[in-house]
Amino acid sequence: MKTQDIESLVEQYKKLTKGVIDYKKYAYYALTHHSTSIEGSTLTESQVVDLLEYGKTATNKPFEHHQMVYDHFQALVWLMDEASRKTPISPSFIRQLGAKVMYSTGSFVNTIIGNFDVSKGEYRLCSVMAGNRTFPDYKKVPDLVQRLCSQHNPQFIAANTFKAEIELAFQLHFDFVSIHPFGDGNGRTSRLLMNYIQAYFDLPLSVIFKQDRIAYINALETARNPENIQPYFDFMWAQYVKFLRKEIKYLSTL
Repeated sequence: MKTQDIESLVEQYKKLTKGVIDYKKYAYYALTHHSTSIEGSTLTESQVVDLLEYGKTATNKPFEHHQMVYDHFQALVWLMDEASRKTPISPSFIRQLGAKVMYSTGSFVNTIIGNFDVSKGEYRLCSVMAGNRTFPDYKKVPDLVQRLCSQHNPQFIAANTFKAEIELAFQLHFDFVSIHPFGDGNGRTSRLLMNYIQAYFDLPLSVIFKQDRIAYINALETARNPENIQPYFDFMWAQYVKFLRKEIKYLSTL
């Protein structure tokens, strides 16, 4: 699909959502549902709405999954406020976000190197793996996060087209998750950082659909080869179009 056609979907989406009461809030609920489901939450979308809208818990689901959902939503609300302020990203900003994501479910970790608290957004002091993938040595994490911020902040100004803005969001997501700076919560945090860039540019937020989790992981793995990142971009664009079309179809019935 051509970029200008996707941009037309964005404009249609914006037009249809304008003035719809509480639409943004329910969009945040849906985004939270999919992102936490990818990481293991078993709450259904209606149970997520019950929790976030009415404070009602699902009796047949683990309490930790409720905490995961609540913390993600709170982190998202905070992040959208920061986007409205045009706050630059920084290591401190990223650690704040990581702490909010893991506020209730993060733990204190003891290692032979030292101790770190996931719930406070402290960088890991251990190796971390996801599937067969090993991420950078923990000693490199502070410099890698600083470099990430230094590289991406100037691009906020340089990005002057719709395509550049969206792909900056996709790239930040990929670069952050490739570092995996925290002991847990890296996937949720990376997707929220992507959403931050989109909100910064006043664009609809991306949703990675839970049913596409395997294709999502495969796209990330394929992109580990620096010369083969395009399939990852293709997947992310396809998810964006899927979300826009789904919402436009729904909004057109209101």
